[in-house]
Amino acid sequence: MSEIMTIWAEWARPSAGFPTLQWSLLLAVAAAAGHLLQRYLGLPKVAGYSMVGAFAGLAGFSGAVWPLQGAGLFLLELGVAVVLFEAGSRLSLRWFRHNPMVLVQSLFESAATFAAVFLVLRALDVELAVARPLAVIAVAASPAVLARVVADIRASGLITERALALSTLNTLYALTLSGAMAGLMVRPRHVLADTLYPLAVVLGLSFVVAALLALAMRTALRVMSATSENTAILLLALIAAGTALAAQFGASAALAGLLGGLLLKQLHPRPWSWPAQMGTAASILTMLMFVLVSTVAAQGHWNREIALLVLAMLAARTLARTTTLCAASFGSGMRLRQAFWTGCAMSPMSSVALLMASGYAAASPRLGPAISAIALPSILVMEVLGAIIATLALRRAGESSRPWTAPSPGRGADAPAPPDKVHAA
Repeated sequence: MSEIMTIWAEWARPSAGFPTLQWSLLLAVAAAAGHLLQRYLGLPKVAGYSMVGAFAGLAGFSGAVWPLQGAGLFLLELGVAVVLFEAGSRLSLRWFRHNPMVLVQSLFESAATFAAVFLVLRALDVELAVARPLAVIAVAASPAVLARVVADIRASGLITERALALSTLNTLYALTLSGAMAGLMVRPRHVLADTLYPLAVVLGLSFVVAALLALAMRTALRVMSATSENTAILLLALIAAGTALAAQFGASAALAGLLGGLLLKQLHPRPWSWPAQMGTAASILTMLMFVLVSTVAAQGHWNREIALLVLAMLAARTLARTTTLCAASFGSGMRLRQAFWTGCAMSPMSSVALLMASGYAAASPRLGPAISAIALPSILVMEVLGAIIATLALRRAGESSRPWTAPSPGRGADAPAPPDKVHAA
């Protein structure tokens, strides 16, 4: 292939380069695989996207390097920011006044997940400075995967809404702690202020970017229709600008996107639908994000010791999440069975976890490889397996309106779904 490229380069004048051709073909294969997997097996398309990316990564695909940088890092941050902005814009703080146990349930679940993973890794002789970042990564669910699963199987109901809300909240906690922890890796700690300073910087700068984004969107919604094509373009452009601005000043682009959506919901409490025109652009971006995540995560090296640590970490994460949600279900409006299926639906790990792992790898050349060695295989497994578990959980809970069987001729699997409900929460 290198010789062919050398000969080709002597006379060819490509406009975008060979990597663009590689990614275009990879995304085309991923789109076809996602469609076929959903049509004939009833599984979410994201599982097909992730499998294709994993095969490409295992085969030595050179289109993504670790740790992420440049265009690859920006596209991942942008995709995560778009998904988290939408997730945040559906979460109303007023909801917690009427049902404060949801917030208690969220905090309890996140703290228990962190503690369980940390203790298990320490019991397996993982270094303290490595176990803590991995425990933070384990806290974050994947609103991106869960939202894609919900759209693919057309799920709606209490468990779906609670899983999305809890995934958004624990992602908020994880991103805040992750940004602060990455800052502590390169900053000596002598007093308490040295520990709190990175946390304040990440949270403060991200909040400033989020406030600018929310105010700009709130102003636009005063004069523009929420369903307008121009509104969708404006929203995507503002999120892209916020992502670039956050990276420039040391804030977290993903955290800024989530806080921006959350602030917009408070400034614009009236229910508003995600612009329909945003759907296609967001779908392409999220598909690219899932393929990129699995391609990069597949670059991790497996051995017996790593496999044991990954399995132990994922088992502790799953057990802690489901048991604590069941234990904290009293007073939250959920029965034990519903809390169990909610915990299962929150299984996926994907882009947010990879973004945090990339931050650790970039912050510490010494600790980064040890963290990545466990984080990358875990993300790869739970992006695929987690999507399948979430699908099964929502189906068993009776909240999916899409049958397992393939659609009848004349109506493809990608036919438009009924309009999504606009959730006041």
